[in-house]
Amino acid sequence: MRLRISRPHVRVSQGESAFAAGNARWTNRDLDPIAKNARKWGVLSIIAYWISDALQAATWQFASGMIAVGLTYREALGIVALSFFIISLVIAANGTVGAIYHVPFPVIARASWGFWGSYIAIISRVILAVFWFAIQNVNGGNAVRVMIGAIWPSFLELPNGIPESQGITTGGMVGFLLFWLLQVPFLCMHPNNLRWLFTVKSILVPITWLAILIWAFVTVKGGGGVFDQQAPTVSGSKYSWLFLANMTSVLGNYCTLSVNQSDFSRYSRVSAKWQLLYIPMLPIVFTFFSFIGVAASSAGQAHYKLETIPWDPMVLISYWPNRACRFFGAASFALASLGVNISANSLSAANDFTALAPRFINIRRGQLLCAVLSWCLVPWKILASASNFLNFMSAYAIFLGPIAAIMMFDFWVINRRRYDSLALYQPNNPRYRYTFAIPGLGGKTMSGTNWRAVVAFIVGVAPCIPGLINSVNSHIDVGVGIHPFEFGWLLGFVATSIVYLLLSWLFPAKETQVDRAILPDEIYDRGTVLDGLESDDPDRKDVVTDTQEKDVEKAV
Repeated sequence: MRLRISRPHVRVSQGESAFAAGNARWTNRDLDPIAKNARKWGVLSIIAYWISDALQAATWQFASGMIAVGLTYREALGIVALSFFIISLVIAANGTVGAIYHVPFPVIARASWGFWGSYIAIISRVILAVFWFAIQNVNGGNAVRVMIGAIWPSFLELPNGIPESQGITTGGMVGFLLFWLLQVPFLCMHPNNLRWLFTVKSILVPITWLAILIWAFVTVKGGGGVFDQQAPTVSGSKYSWLFLANMTSVLGNYCTLSVNQSDFSRYSRVSAKWQLLYIPMLPIVFTFFSFIGVAASSAGQAHYKLETIPWDPMVLISYWPNRACRFFGAASFALASLGVNISANSLSAANDFTALAPRFINIRRGQLLCAVLSWCLVPWKILASASNFLNFMSAYAIFLGPIAAIMMFDFWVINRRRYDSLALYQPNNPRYRYTFAIPGLGGKTMSGTNWRAVVAFIVGVAPCIPGLINSVNSHIDVGVGIHPFEFGWLLGFVATSIVYLLLSWLFPAKETQVDRAILPDEIYDRGTVLDGLESDDPDRKDVVTDTQEKDVEKAV
């Protein structure tokens, strides 16, 4: 018996559906719409995913910066709740597209931006995903280091052989490497299987965090000094701008998922109406977990008589005398970093990489590429010596707000929830190629880019550029130009929405208008493709069942 070992192929496998016929430049199996038998996410999976996403160090620390600049804990938690209510509306709206058409964000972007124009949205998203994946690795590595220190206390005193200028110690590098290796098996898993990781995390981590909350109020009656502050230390216009700036900061942390929520909702097997669940759930879940961070940090300062509040959870945990508590506390944050790094960063980056080179990259390769790049970016050095760079990354929300607005209003208002799913995969189909007429030259050119989206995007981003420059280099004085940036996501979202709707009304792209939605199931029902021709009855091209038509109507 001869053992056959298949050699790895440079090119990834292509599907045999009508979506992929002669179309390797724009799709592969992972970009094709998810077929019925591959949709595994139910309501519990959706809930577990979002609870998992909320459980991370950033959520724990949301309120810390606001309290540090003079707001009370009540106002800080109010800002968190309001911000997540706003962002949940956009996440639900854009996530519904994926739940109906079962296609990822890079493909949906073609409808509003055009085939080539979609690269603006895709590249903007992938840059953010890769950098935050790298930075989240450092946070997870710190948790692993504390875990090792709880088991082997002398590890925390390990001699350091790395120059101080690198921003990391030998122990920190060990933690980073171990956490990076811990992620690799999950990076190779199909997104359908990852729902079990999110479910486990959404059970284990809340138990640990609730135990920490109980410890906080049992150890220090009243919760500590943070809860004693009755009024903010700022007032007037300074208070208003501070309120808006902190809201933008919170929105910036999750504005990415307002753009690419369809990367996950495409796997949903339940009605698209369940996307509305985000609207009440996100504000409640994120505000509650932020409250745990406030209570635990405040109690830690009072109990251990510290001069400053230990907002970093790893700092707080390091004060615990019980080694088992330190280990399991740090383990909860390591698991938290693992889950959110995959759900919010690596999977999103993988879909974007796949769209950029579908002949060579699939979701698995895209996630591994993201992991490799995380080393190349030396994130420990970024965290140690470039706080302005982190400000820039947080400020990246000014780019994603306009992108989310364009996609949202294109689907719900301009095209009235009606997309042609097959045309989204056919670059030669005029449906989403968009035309552009140059005055004096006559005729129209198939540009592949929706100029309306580009103009609206520029209008939404431009007012915030001076403030963005100042956030990167505070020595550059931009005067009142700093104010638009302080509510950049909201400004960009609203301004882009108005301009895009106005341009689409004055100069409608009539070629994108369809009388009814062309759903993926209709295309799959025709059968496979042989030599670029549909194997089943071609007369079924314009036939849609009543059930499929009702699926779209039920989504709203």
